[in-house]
Amino acid sequence: MKRISTVIVITAVALLLGATFALASADMSGKVIETMDSGGYTYVQIESRSGKIWAAVPQTSVKVGQNVTIKPGAPMANFTSKTLGRTFKTIIFSPGLDK
Repeated sequence: MKRISTVIVITAVALLLGATFALASADMSGKVIETMDSGGYTYVQIESRSGKIWAAVPQTSVKVGQNVTIKPGAPMANFTSKTLGRTFKTIIFSPGLDK
């Protein structure tokens, strides 16, 4: 029984890591559809070929309608920004944008 539990845990971790890698390597270019600054970060949502993506980058100037590429970063699930009072289902913490 202990072996089965171990196999289940290892499988779950592998699936989680695979999903995280897929998100981190997803198409990270697109048009800015929403942006806001708070707590030293710029939160930006883009519409990419893969769908909508939220990212947090060090505060930078970006405008709705601008095309950007988000540098690869670390994805987080269910991240709550205390300064915005908002929870993001999935967000990528990136070192910046390639404008």
